[in-house]
Amino acid sequence: MIQGIEVAGGFPLRGEVRVDGDKSISHRAIMFGAIADGVTRVQNLLLGEDVMATVAAFRAMGVEIRQDGREFLINGAGMEGLHRPGKALDMGNSGTAFRLLAGILCGQKWPVTLTGDASLRGRPMDRIIAPLSEMGARFESDAGRPPLTVHPPEEVQAIRYELPIASAQVKSAVLLAGLYARGNTEVHEPAPTRDHTERMLRGFGYPVRRNGDWISLTGGGRLGAREVDVPSDLSSAAFFIVGALIAPGSEILLRRVGINPSRDGVLRILRRMSADISLENQHEVGGEPLADLRVRHSRLQAVDLDAGDIALAVDEIPVLAVAAACAEGVTTIRGAEELRVKESDRIRTTVAGLSALGVEVLEHSDGMS
Repeated sequence: MIQGIEVAGGFPLRGEVRVDGDKSISHRAIMFGAIADGVTRVQNLLLGEDVMATVAAFRAMGVEIRQDGREFLINGAGMEGLHRPGKALDMGNSGTAFRLLAGILCGQKWPVTLTGDASLRGRPMDRIIAPLSEMGARFESDAGRPPLTVHPPEEVQAIRYELPIASAQVKSAVLLAGLYARGNTEVHEPAPTRDHTERMLRGFGYPVRRNGDWISLTGGGRLGAREVDVPSDLSSAAFFIVGALIAPGSEILLRRVGINPSRDGVLRILRRMSADISLENQHEVGGEPLADLRVRHSRLQAVDLDAGDIALAVDEIPVLAVAAACAEGVTTIRGAEELRVKESDRIRTTVAGLSALGVEVLEHSDGMS
């Protein structure tokens, strides 16, 4: 049962914060470590339910994963070393883990069922079923929704696939299935999406190529174990950032935040809104750029956001709506229909929350204003 929380306003935010590790990178670190050769050490892994569901799934497939606090040691099974689990793999509420793992499972030699909680079982999976079927896999589902049983092909077929809608998860599922294909697998994205998969594959020693909007790799290679230090999660940091921007007298410093250019849309949008955000101590760890973020209270201005903006800040739209509620002028958010099919209808719930606080907000089919 959710209990009420009473918050007293009127105080500035001051101090230093280090938020938990990035969820997207945490998922991939476990997955790639599990199919790599050798022992991978992962530090600052996010210990949330979604990531722990990924850990549990690979343990169920025979991968030895040892935990010491936020440090994990993964004894990689190699590309062909996973074992058939004794039951369905429950991915909880994680659409990211579900879709990426479906790609890896296309390269195994046995069928397996992926499922999740009630929310995940209500989400459509047709966008991964379509390309993975072209690669030879066969699927059983509940009208395109989980539970989803993956029947791998005798041989994974390399494909040239154009994403109908920009999606890092679908792109990643195809590329991960392509690891097991003979030949080149190519994916075209109509708009830039998060490139954590490409960066981390390279970090594990697997070549990934980009030519304009096309990303490709050649199947049949190997991943080598490595050390991964997971950056702090920008999506989690966004709540502290917006809090400092809208509370007069605030100044905070967020340490070691990931600023991947395919992921930093929230920073770009807030700067367009006249936010005072500076990047300090910029450097790279394992191919992922990091920085300390200094944030000061700012007089925010309204902005118009379209599908191009949404692709690089889809998870931050609700907190950006809070910033917009405190900005001068009318902010319009369109092209965000993907938010309707997350773990909840984020457009409806965001509009409802802002309305309850007295904000004038209009709900659209693909956003709000």
